Amino acid sequence: MADEVRALSLDQLRKRKSVKWRQFPDDVLPLPVAEMDFASAPAIKAALLDMVERSDTGYLGPFPELFDAFAKFSTQRWGWQPDIKQMRIATDVGVGIVELMRVLIKPGEKVMLNSPVYENIWRWITEVAATTVDTPLIEEDLNYKLDLVAIEKEYKNGVKIHILCHPHNPVGVIFDKQQLAALAELAKRYQVVILSDEIHAPLSYDAKSFTPFLAVSDLAKEVGIIITSASKSFNLAGLKCALIITQSSALQERINKMPLAVTWRASLFGAVASTAAYAQSSDWLDQLLITLDENRKLVADLIQSKLPGVKYQIPDFGYLAWLDMSNLGLGEDPAAKILEKGKVALNGGVLYGPKHKNFVRLNFGTSSELITEGINRIAKSL
Repeated sequence: MADEVRALSLDQLRKRKSVKWRQFPDDVLPLPVAEMDFASAPAIKAALLDMVERSDTGYLGPFPELFDAFAKFSTQRWGWQPDIKQMRIATDVGVGIVELMRVLIKPGEKVMLNSPVYENIWRWITEVAATTVDTPLIEEDLNYKLDLVAIEKEYKNGVKIHILCHPHNPVGVIFDKQQLAALAELAKRYQVVILSDEIHAPLSYDAKSFTPFLAVSDLAKEVGIIITSASKSFNLAGLKCALIITQSSALQERINKMPLAVTWRASLFGAVASTAAYAQSSDWLDQLLITLDENRKLVADLIQSKLPGVKYQIPDFGYLAWLDMSNLGLGEDPAAKILEKGKVALNGGVLYGPKHKNFVRLNFGTSSELITEGINRIAKSL
């Protein structure tokens, strides 16, 4: 029997100590932060309880079982078997990418992103004193793809690193294998390293539609590094554990300059929970995707009936809805207006790029009741 995915009640959620439930007053329904409102997968919960019961709360050391678990998970999910000898642990995806940039480039060198994109990617580039090069995605009716012509132009102009958000948050798209293969060819030609943030990958509704960047082509193996984590798909962000994966001995050698502390600052609990996620919780993940599939369609139905002026493209993965509010006349910060009048917290589009002020991002990784309540509040506030 598959593991049940159970949405928690609002009363239960109000007792949580995570930022999502502490950032706003109790009269606000929080739907911004990318964490889910479901009970943990049973195997993860059991693994963590076992650690606590044995008072096993020390430092993280060698943890090969995590690499084995991810390799098997990846093979089963995407038909890609990574080399466990080219895996290492990092504190989280953000720390992993920052530390990779520290050893791959010098301050002032150029790093590319593709807006609208996850807000912290902008901050990571600033953190290492690099120069941000924004090459926006091509958009047509909320369908997005990489602008390979513009990307090549900027690669020619000296970009050293390209942080690829794959699958892409917040727009909800999975780049196809052909686009990614073409990107790898450009990266090889212009000696660009692609850091592929694949944190949302296990949340692809059709697993076959997602191809890990290192599985795209032989060239992708030469130019790419994957940084990923179980945190988004199994709700483990607070446990601090991620993976850095190469498939090139040359790139592996280059990143060996990272300090040992990149691994040691990760959490023992995070490694244990991530291992239980990848090795024992695939049934739970499959059930979660059924629930989220229902939720992404519910959002579409509610928007059509309650907010017909809002544009929404059902996402290819995950639990994040990218909503175009430009037809509603809410000004340059619709999220602020909705928070003030409707008591619903959303992320404003400006976080993801300066040209997206009329957008908001809504988290539907919760119960159908809270999704309905949130959209009803938005509709009434307008």
